[in-house]
Amino acid sequence: MTEALKAFDKYVICLEKSVEECRASLASLMEKAIAAYENRAPGLRHGIALDRHLTVILSQTEGDRPLCAIYFNLHTPYHKQAAGKPPARQRAQ
Repeated sequence: MTEALKAFDKYVICLEKSVEECRASLASLMEKAIAAYENRAPGLRHGIALDRHLTVILSQTEGDRPLCAIYFNLHTPYHKQAAGKPPARQRAQ
């Protein structure tokens, strides 16, 4: 988590989250991913938690401990909307 926060602070531009908000979100998502991993259905190998900006995935390995991946969900306000589909901000109202 420390390395992910360093990368966020150094490389990721997020107009909606400060580093402190990212840290809080990451801690919360990690707890949710752990719960999802520990309570997953038989045969499933992952526990996943995400919000608009972060994705945390815990993946089963052959060892005792799962692998953890933290992704920054990259987004640009300049991304074109699908034809005929209003922007998310307008749909939510």
